[in-house]
Amino acid sequence: MSVARVSKKALLVVEDDPGLQSQLKWCFEDYEVLMAGDRESALRHLRRHEPKVVTLDLGLPPDPANATVGFALMEEILTLAPDTKIIVVTGNDDRDNAVKAVAMGAYDFYQKPVDADVLGLIVARAFMLQELEAENRRLALQAGASPLEGVIFVSPEMAKVCRMIERVAPTDVSVLLLGESGTGKELLSRALHDLGARSKERFVVINCAAIPETLLESELFGYEKGAFTGAYKQTIGKIEFADKGTLFLDEIGDLPQSLQSKLLRFLQERTIERLGGREPINVDVRIVCATHQDLAEKIKDGSFREDLFYRISEISVNIPPLRERAGDAVVLARAFLEKYVRKQGRGPKDFNEEALAGIDSYHWPGNARELENRVKRAAIMAEGNRIGLEDLDLPASEREAEPLNLRQVREEAERRAVKRALVLSDDRVAQAAELLGVSRPTLYDLMQKYGLK
Repeated sequence: MSVARVSKKALLVVEDDPGLQSQLKWCFEDYEVLMAGDRESALRHLRRHEPKVVTLDLGLPPDPANATVGFALMEEILTLAPDTKIIVVTGNDDRDNAVKAVAMGAYDFYQKPVDADVLGLIVARAFMLQELEAENRRLALQAGASPLEGVIFVSPEMAKVCRMIERVAPTDVSVLLLGESGTGKELLSRALHDLGARSKERFVVINCAAIPETLLESELFGYEKGAFTGAYKQTIGKIEFADKGTLFLDEIGDLPQSLQSKLLRFLQERTIERLGGREPINVDVRIVCATHQDLAEKIKDGSFREDLFYRISEISVNIPPLRERAGDAVVLARAFLEKYVRKQGRGPKDFNEEALAGIDSYHWPGNARELENRVKRAAIMAEGNRIGLEDLDLPASEREAEPLNLRQVREEAERRAVKRALVLSDDRVAQAAELLGVSRPTLYDLMQKYGLK
């Protein structure tokens, strides 16, 4: 009777010391160990074998004395395979870099010398966690659920953002949300609060662009009785009001320069003084900021303080615009229509095919906010049970119809990937094969299949 062969889990070990390579390979004999001594071979293994767990020595050639190459490789791994669990292996005197790596997204760290049992346990737990997270994502997709309340998506771009929000929420770091107007920055800021340890405390919002500069300081810091004409009583500011909770500073890029230094001082010392007051007041609050502006440009032209930027952006989250989130516009449109019809008790039930194609292909400069407004208008104007393109006031879709046949879809995606790899590698077949994670004979077959020379 034949016994089915059980394939081992792939573990990528990135280590440039030959002696440690042998020791680590012996430690992990229950896994399929992929050994890499430098950045290039590590990325080659990552593309070809897609290991779920990686152990990474930060000191890699050509500069093994420093962690620069190791950190750069870690960022590349998390970009190419964000679900991969990275365990950073460091020396006894390198704890600061290990902590920094975890803050950047590593799963855990381990300090040399290597103890086979302890490191094996950490790796086993990493595999277990990765499998649990993958199963949770699969079940969530089956149920059509979003990991964050109110956030609706099907695109991998937003899935990555939501996973980042979930990871950051339980911490107390300052978070900067970057994205165009209407992309859902306030919704995600609320999720950061609701999923964190301060969820039972206040969530206080202040829009830095909506309040005149003359009033903004008193709104933020409060004032004592008699501090200025009209100050008839002591009033606490939004920062103090949010004590023990979360303060969301929307459109932080519009904060006047005169207040940037005061906000920076508060972030450094965690104390404020009310206008007209003399006593410092301790405030324990988590700061979340958001802006649609390019803060790097504002720093260059001198209108935003660089030191304040680094204080508010311990973690930065880039929210992609709706046009870069494949499939999300249609899903959001249907969710907005369902919400509106349920609220009004009447209205059309769906969109016709032309309207769906128009929603999917439109640029959406106003993002989800514009989409919701158009859907509300269409629900009122539509005469039948289905919303048409003219009800949405959208141009007809100019996008070439994509095939729904799975074989055609796979072949088209494969052809585009091969063509892009050849372009990026300047037609070097060996390099293109590495980018695609296939062998050279396989790539030659694909080139012949799709007529690419």
